[in-house]
Amino acid sequence: MVIDFKESRIVDMSAIEALNKLTERYQKNGKRVRLRHLSKDCQRLLDNAEKLIQVNVIEDPTYKLVTDKI
Repeated sequence: MVIDFKESRIVDMSAIEALNKLTERYQKNGKRVRLRHLSKDCQRLLDNAEKLIQVNVIEDPTYKLVTDKI
């Protein structure tokens, strides 16, 4: 399962607890939850809570813009 955070954010412990419950349910069924499009501050929040929750973050690619300037 992939949860896309493109238009949402993780902002507090209640969101982390909800993600934790969700990932535990999926793990019990042999499935994995991945998080996509997490902002840097959301990633930092999850890193700080790593003792409470382990998540699989899909790294978003860095896109380059092509221009005519030389």
